[in-house]
Amino acid sequence: MSLRGRLSLLGAVAIVVAACSGSGSTPAPTAAPTVAPTAAASAAQSMAPSQAAAASPTVAPSATPIPGGLLDKVLKAGVLVVSTDPNYAPQSIQNPDGSFSGFDIDVATEIAKRLGVQVKFTTPDWSAITAGGWGGRWDVSVGSMTVTTDREKVLDFSPPYYYTPAQFATYTGSGITSVDGFAGKTVCAGESTTYLDWLQGKKLDFGSLSPTTTPPAGVKAVTQKTDALCAQLWASGRHDFQGWLTAGPTVQSAIDQNQPVVKVGDPVYYEPLAVAVDKSGPNDSDFMVALKSIVDSMHADGTLTQFSMKWYKLDLTQGPG
Repeated sequence: MSLRGRLSLLGAVAIVVAACSGSGSTPAPTAAPTVAPTAAASAAQSMAPSQAAAASPTVAPSATPIPGGLLDKVLKAGVLVVSTDPNYAPQSIQNPDGSFSGFDIDVATEIAKRLGVQVKFTTPDWSAITAGGWGGRWDVSVGSMTVTTDREKVLDFSPPYYYTPAQFATYTGSGITSVDGFAGKTVCAGESTTYLDWLQGKKLDFGSLSPTTTPPAGVKAVTQKTDALCAQLWASGRHDFQGWLTAGPTVQSAIDQNQPVVKVGDPVYYEPLAVAVDKSGPNDSDFMVALKSIVDSMHADGTLTQFSMKWYKLDLTQGPG
């Protein structure tokens, strides 16, 4: 892909400062930001283990971040604290040694790298992440979160970094071979997910990607704390639900792990997935401009495509074609 669309953090921060104050700033020489130890940094060190330390940014921010804002907090701490799911392969998984791997983990690590800070991961319940009101416990969510109108009331979102199909599955030997076969049956989904909302007949607002499909007649929904537990319960011998609705890559991951899972039918809708930030936290206006610049540049320079091919063996970053 062309690199012409790539913007530096310098440009992103400068745009915000110019918009807020009407004054410009003089670019500083390329250098890593000086990071003073803070309480936030100390707290981050006590969370789940991080990936390798991030590299310095190509260009050091020359414009002063909003004092007390999110960007200011992250740069001073030298750490981006990211909430993610420890059991959502291939998007994110916590390994036996405490480290993390997956598509979302690579995306979060690259965002931190381009900000010039380290990355730390923490694993709150998904329902707590989507509810907002994080209380500063983490800075961003890089957890394949779908952008919805309800979530936009409490969260700010980056541009989508990829798009994923909502896929039905069943256990091997169930006899269900079509989506209509789930009529009157019980389907498992993760708590506080769009999959659960769709199964319960709620309208999902994704703009041009909003679903026009409807759930099978009389379908009943049950939930688990995270989507992948549905397939894991089948593997343990439980069959008190007949279906599973989750991201297509998550279904494929379960199949690749030799769990007793088979896909059923075509995807019922596609979701735009983005990085989320708590609106009730520190002022995030300059952080969101910087984040948009980073996500746009990761699209433009092929980084997101590379991560998608690595984890999914197909490019999910351009939306359904």
